[in-house]
Order: sequence, then structure tokens, then C-alpha cells
Amino acid sequence: MKRELPTAPVAAGSLVAGYLVARESGVRPLGGGVLAAAGGWCAREWTRRSGAPRAGALLGVYAAAFVGSHPLAKRIGAWPAVFAAAGASGAAAWVFSDRAVARRSGGA
Repeated sequence: MKRELPTAPVAAGSLVAGYLVARESGVRPLGGGVLAAAGGWCAREWTRRSGAPRAGALLGVYAAAFVGSHPLAKRIGAWPAVFAAAGASGAAAWVFSDRAVARRSGGA
């Protein structure tokens, strides 16, 4: 049986990687490209694994975490806000998609 790559680390990691790329390059659209590529892959996998309604909700969480990290950064700092957004997005992906896949395949 083929083991599927969990989406939670991709969703969470891309928020961190996207911020890092934008920060280090000074080109915000490059960071956005990281988010778009990873978000697109995650959305495809969520749709395939869990259906379109759940995929839409998870993509909404991903986008809301990204958008919400900006005002949050003004209160708690950039890196803590990025990690909070990554944690929220990764946790949602695990709970609402990856966990069911793991159960079906005999994992977690």
C-alpha cells in the first residue's frame, strides 16, 4: 500500500518557508509563490482525500492563518505570528484530513 504524504507539515511549513523567502529575498511575491504552490498542492490533496467542501474549509483556514498573521505580528512579533499561523493551519490539516488517512492506512 502506498503511503501518502501528510498535508499538515506542507501547510504549516509553507507558511514558515513563504515568510522566510519573502523576508530574506526582500521580494514579497516570491514568498507568495511559495504559499500559492503549497496551497495548491494541499488543496488538491484535501479534495482528493476528503472532498471539496472540506478542502474549501481547509484552504480557508490556510488563507485566514496567513492573513491573520499580519495583524498578529504587530502585537507579538513576526516570527511568533508566523509560527502561530503555521500551527493553526497544520493542526487543522491534521485533524480534518490527515488523521483519517492515517487511520485508513494503519498509521497514527
